[in-house]
This record gives sequence, structure tokens and C-alpha cells, in this order.
Amino acid sequence: MSVTRRMLLALAAATLSTGALAQAWPSKPIRVIVPFPPGGGTDLIARAVTQKVAVATNWTFVVENKPGAGGNLGVDATAKSPADGYTLVMGQTSNLAINPSLYAKLPYDPQKDLAPIVLVANAPLVMVTGVTTPYKTLADAVNGAKAKPGRVNFASPGNGTVAHLTSEVFQKAAGVKLQHIPYKGANQALTDVMSGQVELYMSSVPTLLGHIKQNKLRALAVTSAKRVDDLPDVPTINESGYKGFDVVTWFGILAPAGTPKDVVTKINAEFNKALQLPDLRKKLGDEGADAAGGTPEQFAALIKDDMVRWGKVVKESGAKLD
Repeated sequence: MSVTRRMLLALAAATLSTGALAQAWPSKPIRVIVPFPPGGGTDLIARAVTQKVAVATNWTFVVENKPGAGGNLGVDATAKSPADGYTLVMGQTSNLAINPSLYAKLPYDPQKDLAPIVLVANAPLVMVTGVTTPYKTLADAVNGAKAKPGRVNFASPGNGTVAHLTSEVFQKAAGVKLQHIPYKGANQALTDVMSGQVELYMSSVPTLLGHIKQNKLRALAVTSAKRVDDLPDVPTINESGYKGFDVVTWFGILAPAGTPKDVVTKINAEFNKALQLPDLRKKLGDEGADAAGGTPEQFAALIKDDMVRWGKVVKESGAKLD
């Protein structure tokens, strides 16, 4: 048998094998890694959307929380899993677009080691203050910062997080300098902001919405170009005098690189269907997020563009992690 004939037969066999895998898939539960602790915005969104897909398809999803290293542990575990469609990850802006510039050595490459499947949701951030501070509006906070340069403080869940870097973008836009107080996670930061020990804080709407509704925090402004449906009385930073300000964090499903294209297409189609359901869109909206959707190629382009965008902010902020 000629070499060419052997190659053609091998290629045909590989194609048939891939097609058979996609046709039989899924034949067992699908693990969805959430690289953050239970109860946070990423976790809530992952559970809400996979539950809807499961009902529609009879697929079984097992959501596994694997926090650590700013989301890197969970993403890396996915990147190193078999590329068979049975391990997915709910990736987010920080671990896909920011961490490549923030960490001196990242154990995975978002563009080479992962296969984007679908953008699930976008969520603006919201700037908050404790209810005991004198800041009733964003203008109050800016005026306070201008009157006391470098003395008004803001908390973040850590150096290089979306919250920290969005705050840096805002400081540049507003022409103010705030004292950054990084915490090792959101819980202690939230406690100190609610008690008034720290004056300002910024995080995703899904993370802070419950505290705002319970009047434990006062919302000053949201970072998206339009107001959030569940916070209709909270203005945007854009309409507060900082034209063009538009920052959101996003969440999306990815698989290990090399996952069969037919399987990726199958997952993408079902998640897109779920994201059109009115009750899921409302549930995500109630958490302060907007349902997204789209093609794998569109999600890949977003990751690529945001790596450049956030890489510049990381460099300007001087933030670095080992």
C-alpha cells in the first residue's frame, strides 16, 4: 500500500472516530469547573445556565468549585483535562484576559490551551460605599478624593482583579488618586466596607446586589454604558460626567484545546438556546448580568481583544503577581 493511500485511510479513520465521538456524546456526566468559591457571581451564573441546558437536553452537569490563585487553578485543571467534551470551565475576564499580563508565569495560555465555546453573560461592576459614609453620590466621592488626594481609600479583593483594575481606570478618568487597599478575597473587604473602615469598593453587580438590596451598601454608580435593570436608580459612570466609560466583566464556557469541533458546536447550540429563554434571562438579570450568546469564534475574538486591553491597564497600574 502506498504511503499516500495509508495517509488517506488514516485521515478517514480519524474523521470517522471524531464523528462517532460527537454522535455518542454525551454518554456520561459533564464536569463544569467554576474556578471560584460557591455563592459568587461566577458560580451562580454557571449553575443557572447549566440547569436550563440540563432540563432541555437531559444532559447531566456536575458543577465543581475549584478556587485558588485568582481562578488560575480551575482554568489550568480544565486546560490539562482530556479534550473529550466532558470537562468544561466557566471562565471569566480575570483568569482569561487579565491574569496573562498579571502573573509572571501562568500555567496555561488562554488562546492555545483552551477552546472557547460560548459567551454566557456580561455583568457591569458597581461602585459602592458603606451606608455610614458621607458619600451619597459618585460626585461626592470624587470631590472627597480631590479634597484629600491619596487619603480616600478603596478596597479590592486583590491586586490585579477586575475590581482593582476598573478602579484604576476610573481614577484616571476622574483625575483622582485613591489609596488602594487590596484584600485576599472579597469577604473581608466587604466586611470592612460595610462597617465604614474602608470608604469605597467596586465589584460585579451579581456579587454585590444582595448587599445593596439589604441596605448594607450604598450604590454610587455602575460601570456599564447603560443602567442595570435591577438597579434602575443607580446612574452609570458614563452619565455621571465621564463620557465613554464602559467596563463590564464577562463569563463564558470553554473546553480543553483539541475538543472535537462537532462537540463544541453541539454545546454552543444548546447553551445559545438556553440563553434565549425568558426565565433564564430574567434570573441572570436578577443577578445583575445580561445573557449573551454567540459563536465560539466571537468569544475567541473577545478574549484576544480583552487580553490586549487589560494588559495595558495592568502595565499602567504596575500590578504584578508571582
